[in-house]
Amino acid sequence: MSTFTLHQLTDKLRECAGEAEEGVDLDGDVLDTPFIELGYDSLALLQVTGVLKRELGVDLADDAVLEAETPRILLEMINKGLAVGV
Repeated sequence: MSTFTLHQLTDKLRECAGEAEEGVDLDGDVLDTPFIELGYDSLALLQVTGVLKRELGVDLADDAVLEAETPRILLEMINKGLAVGV
């Protein structure tokens, strides 16, 4: 896998932590929307990154994940992890 996409991330969020807050369209432009506004807390992000570690081998530090406030930041971290794993 070369790049992990926003679509893949939102699918993992739904799969691991349930649907977004009512009225939030995860299929829209949510790259810079804080996770808390999307209805996902730090536990949800840790669940997602745990699954990504098992499935893709991307090992992100918990502290770094907790600092990722938006999907854009988390995607950058995931994709850097994928590049290192190559």
